[in-house]
Amino acid sequence: MLVELSIKDSGREQEMFIGRAIILFALVVILFATLVARMLTLQVVEHETYQLRADNNRTQIQTLAPSRGMIYDRNGRLLADNQTSFSLAVVAERVEDIEDLLSSIIKILSLDPQQVEKIRAELAKRSRTDAAVVILEALSEKQVSLLAVNRHRLPGIEVMSHLVRSYPMGSIAAHAVGSVRRLTKEDLQTVQPVQYRGSQFIGKRGVEAFYEKSLHGKVGYQKVETDAYGRVRRVLDVQGAQTGQNLILHLDSKLQAVSVDALDGRRGAVVALDPATGGVLAMVSQPSYDPNLFVSGISPSQFKEISNSIYVPLFNRAVNGQYAPGSTFKPVVGLAGISSSTTDWKETIDDKGWFKLSGQERVYRDWSWTKDDSGGQGEVNLNRAIYRSSNVYFYDLASRMEVNSLLSFARQFGFGRNLALDIPQASSGLLPTPEWKRKVKNQPWYPGDSVNLGIGQGDLLATPLQMAAVAATIANRGKVVRPKMLMSGDPSIDEMIGVDEPLQIVGISEEDWENMVDSMEDVVHRGGKGFRGNGTAWAYIGQNIGYRMAGKSGTSQVVEINQGEVYDEGKLSEFRRKHAWFIAFAPVDNPTIAVAVLVENGGGGSSVAAPVAKAVIDAHLAKDIARIR
Repeated sequence: MLVELSIKDSGREQEMFIGRAIILFALVVILFATLVARMLTLQVVEHETYQLRADNNRTQIQTLAPSRGMIYDRNGRLLADNQTSFSLAVVAERVEDIEDLLSSIIKILSLDPQQVEKIRAELAKRSRTDAAVVILEALSEKQVSLLAVNRHRLPGIEVMSHLVRSYPMGSIAAHAVGSVRRLTKEDLQTVQPVQYRGSQFIGKRGVEAFYEKSLHGKVGYQKVETDAYGRVRRVLDVQGAQTGQNLILHLDSKLQAVSVDALDGRRGAVVALDPATGGVLAMVSQPSYDPNLFVSGISPSQFKEISNSIYVPLFNRAVNGQYAPGSTFKPVVGLAGISSSTTDWKETIDDKGWFKLSGQERVYRDWSWTKDDSGGQGEVNLNRAIYRSSNVYFYDLASRMEVNSLLSFARQFGFGRNLALDIPQASSGLLPTPEWKRKVKNQPWYPGDSVNLGIGQGDLLATPLQMAAVAATIANRGKVVRPKMLMSGDPSIDEMIGVDEPLQIVGISEEDWENMVDSMEDVVHRGGKGFRGNGTAWAYIGQNIGYRMAGKSGTSQVVEINQGEVYDEGKLSEFRRKHAWFIAFAPVDNPTIAVAVLVENGGGGSSVAAPVAKAVIDAHLAKDIARIR
């Protein structure tokens, strides 16, 4: 048996080792070269790109919401300002377990189920996980302290401070100043979204809405450095926000308060104007609401109570309430009769307490008419027809006047249109015409329509703001001024409302204006032992008054009274009773205030609305006298 022995080839093994070593070295060189090349790429070629990414991981650009401009009354009293408020926000991207975080927050702050539900709703609405979502607002100082102490247990949260709107006068000035509301997606479609980054509110009513662009200001930015938890460590750069423009209104906050007190809890409205400028000195609508609730966060139960109330506190009766003006329309009818030469100051009629159109059986009655057919004002001219408020006189006058002549004359006073410069939401009322009736009711204009129009009834509707403008126009002896809220601001704001030259009612002489003013003065100051010779308001406000006031009372029917029936308020429900009106201005010779008062379902204009007007004028004139002294 032969054994074959192998001989070790040392040379070959050495060659193989060297070859493998070379290959390995080459691989190492290639890998090292690749690493060097990558390092060069990162450090040199793409340095700026990755430097920017690194910076973005530790720096953020935050928007700085502008501070909203403040609103003052004519005497420098704050009507709308800004107060610091704290809110809790969550950045979901920085939270590992959002449910665990919420559980911790709920436990630390002792939140109720409604608050928890609201938090979940806010988180569900978020569109980005890397953006801070406000989940809880109006934190108390105690809550802020608790969050600060437990900050290490709550990654991804931020306690944010910001300014929120505050209304010092609350419900007293709510309908005059307006209010802000929560910013919605629909709102962002009507504004520049970039300017509202960081903003939570936008003006939605009144002055806050009309002057939103000026009040809002311009957004700013800041670059900050954050740690791994997203906490701000330092501010790197700031481009400050531009504060909104401050506004000064014609409004007198003390007169607002007096007006509210004078209404004494009754539903209604008070509007007071400066006859010289048209500036709104007071604008009150009752009942009202506290606008602060819509800023700090209104509970569902509170909102339901306000929105479902039968007394509609959110409704601005001063500018949107449309009512038949009743006898407060009679001065306009009388002046229209003068302008059209249908009557003059000397012409008289025999007021027996009722009126009939020729060839018709329907009886139109005076307010003094009774079931035994007594009443009436006797021999009446235009002067007596005003201070005694004779329905029969104005039935007769309107029936003889060409209807379009009366309507076109009334339109000059602002009936059927909104003359206000910066109250765009104000209603226009309704000035019915034959064309309107044909289009809306598919009926012709009947002579009876003119008769009803003569005493401010029928389809005619006006707002308290419009009737205050009527009072101001008569106070100005025919010069029409346009109501406005803004008293002063920068030129750009002044351009927003325009500068309009006052209009002049045509067709009325200076003597005729003075005669009408005298007649309205008699409404308040003419009085004595004889009931039939007294002005309608004399017994209620004319006996203890230290200045000369001109006024006109009015009542407007809500329900029709059948022929032969007497109005019995006691048999009617609250909302079916007559509305009480009173318009006035003072002092007669140099008026500084014109007022319109409307008390919903209040009854008599002289007994109910006139004392309210007197209280407002008293307060205004007392302050004017004090200022002069």
